[in-house]
Formats: sequence, structure tokens, C-alpha cells
Amino acid sequence: MTGVPEGFDHRVRKDGDVEVTHHGRPAATLRGAAAARFLADVAAGADPQQLMARVTGNYARGNERTARQHPRNRGR
Repeated sequence: MTGVPEGFDHRVRKDGDVEVTHHGRPAATLRGAAAARFLADVAAGADPQQLMARVTGNYARGNERTARQHPRNRGR
């Protein structure tokens, strides 16, 4: 199935930061409130792959086709 995020992993550092990797390469580092919110969401049962895709910006929101048809984007 296409469009399902995969290949993400995370680890919590000693200082509480969360390091997110994608296929072994660093993709993002969450600090402070963002790290705490991420860990709380994972503990609450949210899909960690989806969450990590969102925080790294590697997430299709489903509006790409609609945005392409907007008058501002026509001709691109």
C-alpha cells in the first residue's frame, strides 16, 4: 500500500530529546515540549510511524491535487 509511512525510528536521549531517524539517517530532533508531546502521543497508542512522518515533514496531506488546481498554481 502506497502512502503509508515506514522506515522511521526514534530514540530518547539522556537529556530528554528525541532523535528521529529515517532509514538510519537523522531526520529530526525534538526538544522540550515537542519531545514530551511526541512521547505522550506514542504512549497513548498513536501510530509512531505517522507521528514521525509528520514531525519530519515527510507526510502527504492529501491536498496536493487540489492545490495544483488553484489559480495561483496553474501553469506550473
